[in-house]
Amino acid sequence: MINTDFAIRSFKGGYDDNFQFILTCMQSRAQITIDAALPLEIVRPFINGAFVAMLITHTHGDHIAFIDEYLEEFPELLIIIHESSAGRISAVNVHPTQDGEQIQIGRLNINVIHTPGHFPDSSCYKLENVIFTGDTLFVGRTGRTISQGSDTGELYHSVYNKLLTLPPKTIIYPGHDYGQSPTITMAKNIEISPLLQAANEQDFIERMAAFEASRKQPL
Repeated sequence: MINTDFAIRSFKGGYDDNFQFILTCMQSRAQITIDAALPLEIVRPFINGAFVAMLITHTHGDHIAFIDEYLEEFPELLIIIHESSAGRISAVNVHPTQDGEQIQIGRLNINVIHTPGHFPDSSCYKLENVIFTGDTLFVGRTGRTISQGSDTGELYHSVYNKLLTLPPKTIIYPGHDYGQSPTITMAKNIEISPLLQAANEQDFIERMAAFEASRKQPL
């Protein structure tokens, strides 16, 4: 758990080694969840402040699987989601976001980075030297682009123009436990991942195709 002006508690489970995070503002005690990938009963023992918001990284089913449980117990919960999918969530309080927007929760200032590619509504949330990347960027690789709405070219621009330009010591908190460690710095991730070393968009597209082909090979 990181302790500065905020604390991060990580949970793993869901449908595919999903990560869910509880972010706590240490000054105001406001608490935020990133996604709703795990049942509320797992997270509830660690909700001990003012549970005020949910940041949705994207609306693939595994990341919002248990959103109804959270809204049933916390009906006033503020749902923060990219504007393109705001209409998909039935909640009393929905805040549609745009790229570059800054949201204040408690005394925390959270920057919204729209990162389409894995999915059109994918968003990352940056707070000081920490970024929650959902399925846009994992430890060791990017997200995949195999589902309806995915676009490898868009993912390239999201990752290379918006994420890899962040400070090298930025700590990545991804949406799944797919890598050699739960978190990693931006600099180290670039060092270990061929998908983050492409010379240009076409090179990235070719590397992604090779990555997908390698996944289909028999063990």
